[in-house]
Amino acid sequence: MKSIDLLINSIIEKKNPTVVGLDPDLKLFPLCYKNNCDKKSNPFEIVADAIFDFNKDIIDTVYDLVPAVKPQIAFYEKYGSYGIKAFENTVKYAKSKGLIVITDAKRNDIGNTAKAYADAHLGTVELIDGSTAPSFDSDFLTVSPFLGSESLAPFIDVCKEYDKGVFVLVKTSNKTSGEIQDVITEKGISVSQSLAEYVFKNADSCIGRYGYSSIGAVVGATYPDEARILRKMMPNSYFLVPGYGAQGGGADEIVPCFNPDGLGAIVNSSRAVLFTHLSDKERNLCSKSEYLNSVRKAVERMKSDIYNVLKLNCSYIKY
Repeated sequence: MKSIDLLINSIIEKKNPTVVGLDPDLKLFPLCYKNNCDKKSNPFEIVADAIFDFNKDIIDTVYDLVPAVKPQIAFYEKYGSYGIKAFENTVKYAKSKGLIVITDAKRNDIGNTAKAYADAHLGTVELIDGSTAPSFDSDFLTVSPFLGSESLAPFIDVCKEYDKGVFVLVKTSNKTSGEIQDVITEKGISVSQSLAEYVFKNADSCIGRYGYSSIGAVVGATYPDEARILRKMMPNSYFLVPGYGAQGGGADEIVPCFNPDGLGAIVNSSRAVLFTHLSDKERNLCSKSEYLNSVRKAVERMKSDIYNVLKLNCSYIKY
């Protein structure tokens, strides 16, 4: 089954179009996850163990509520091979709990390099004996489009072959995105709208049983007016929607990213779920059980807020 269908199945089952971002920012970790680490000789190994223990507890706390998690690979790569091992273990554990994994890596290049990224995260890689095997084995990957169509083609080919998916950066949530993405092209449309045309053109090659494509787009919650235009331009593509919570996007702002069936988008929250819903003092004083209970409550609030606003605004919501 295509990853997009597995994602939508879980969204409908859990009545929750949200994803928890697993961004293990060590400086924001509760002290209870720093003080109880095994005292190994290698400090990078200590950090990697703490990251995986933290992620595992978060996954155990929210897997019955959310359809997916989104690890941002930069928080793992910064610790070298030890961090990558924590990332690999996180992906495997999340999938063992039935969660869809969206790797936020914003990868791309041209030719064989693009294919190597696609193979590593979504497909299979060659082994010495000539066989192949999956490497990171994520379900979705965020990709950058700014090297042109030749750089995106290998990702789309791998998605077709392995029933995986990508989210192409179209309109990101950060404040300075407009410096490039809002520039008007010679066709009289913005760069974001030009990218949306590309996504729409390729979406039909990966349509699932619900009528949605595995070729999706990243569209920020912080720009609802642009999202409304992009939704019309990409009716069959799923949107990964960052910017909810800590970046200022609220439940009302995400509505334009959805279709009238209540599908078409999955909303990410990372810091607002993991860290910023508690004060520094609360994070430093709480026990693991107290911290995880607060995380679950934050996810439940996000789920409730978004579901309620979609029920009001989506004329024939499916869940």
